[in-house]
Order: sequence, then structure tokens, then C-alpha cells
Amino acid sequence: MTESVMPLFEADQGAAAQPVATASRIPSYLRDHRKRLRERFLSGGSAACADYELLELILFRAIPRQDVKPLARQLLDTFGDLSAVIAASAGRLRAIPGVGEAVLTELKLIEACAHRMARARIMDRPVISGWQALLDYCHTAMSHRETEQFRVLFLDRKNVLIADEAQGEGTVDHVPVYPREVLRRALELNASALILVHNHPSGDPSPSQADITMTEAIRAAGEALSVMLHDHIIIGKSRELSFRSEGYL
Repeated sequence: MTESVMPLFEADQGAAAQPVATASRIPSYLRDHRKRLRERFLSGGSAACADYELLELILFRAIPRQDVKPLARQLLDTFGDLSAVIAASAGRLRAIPGVGEAVLTELKLIEACAHRMARARIMDRPVISGWQALLDYCHTAMSHRETEQFRVLFLDRKNVLIADEAQGEGTVDHVPVYPREVLRRALELNASALILVHNHPSGDPSPSQADITMTEAIRAAGEALSVMLHDHIIIGKSRELSFRSEGYL
């Protein structure tokens, strides 16, 4: 029996030049391994599989006729964990031997789905009553980024999230933020409140003096326009910092 699952793009063939096997020449041990791993996942879910096995399941579609375990382990050794592999930039992923367009597509597809699922839990819903879902979304979208990103969450009078927008992209330790642009956009959306979010690629969410100064500038400008700044959240690798909880607001 041959596998019927086909990749979205032409399959990657790995780093080394190898003869392309026909379906009938797929080694039986490889077919059996993939079949067992799929059955174990379907019966036991993610808890039944190690990270490298979940990554193998993703890679099966992109590389249908080769053993993908070595590539799965190399990706984990390079980036640290499964979430970091999926969130890694296209450039860094392409630098790994064996990662071609098909593998890259599968990984970025998983990442896009994760972002959509996390975002669906917070959009058009009261943010204050779903604070943990908001933090989960921010971590999913930003904690593994290699450069700083500044996002603004715009809320209506009932604190329902009406828009989530990236306002700036920066370097590993700086992102330009313009309070005037933030408030201009708030007025365009008829927002009554804001939550600022940005990440620290270093992993440490402690605010810099520039973070504190920028937050105060947006708070003061918003107050003059009757737009309240609820919080500024800095996302680190494994934890976040809330300006309001820490007494900065």
C-alpha cells in the first residue's frame, strides 16, 4: 500500500542528491513507521508524541519518500523547541540543509493556523474578561520573533477588541513608535481604549527607559483625546510584564 497524502508544493528532496524513489520503492520500514506514528497521534493526540515526532508528522507531507527524523532532530537542536521551529524566520529555516520550499510552506502554514486560532479567541470579545486568552495570543504571535514588533489593540467603549494592528517593526532591541500615529489610528477606528504590546527578543520583558517614556507619551496624548491606555504588555520568551500590574501606569 502506498501513501496517498500529497504535499501542497513539490516535495523537498533533502540536502544530498538522492535518486527520487517511486512509490513502489518506498522502504517498508518507512511506510510502517509513518503508519504507526499517525495511528499513535490519532489515538493519543499530542500527549502521545514527543516534539520530534510531531515535527516528523508535519514533515511527512513535504518529504514523502525519505526518513525525516534526522531533519526533525536537526531543526529542534538548532531552534530549541517545536514552537521555535515553527516560528523561525524563513531565512533561518532555509539555512538548514534539507529545508526547501515544501518544508517551509508546511511550517509557515502551521504557524499561520496557530495565529488565527489564538486571534479568534480574542477578537470581538471583551478583553478584560478574557485576559489570559489575550496573553496567550500575544505570546503565540510575538514571543519567538527575532526582532521587536510593536502592536496596538484597539478597544471600544465596552472593552471589546475591535482591531489588532502592528504599528512598527524594528531591530533586535528597538522599534520606532510614534504616539501621534497611534492616536490618529485610534480616532479613525473610534476606539475608546488601547492596549500596547511589544516583544523583547532578548527574552527579558523588563522595560527600558525608552519603553517607559514612550508609554507615558501615549498615555498623556490619549488622555487629552479621551482615549484610555489600559496597559502596555512586554512579551518575553516565557513570561510577560504588565505596566499596570508593575505600577508604571
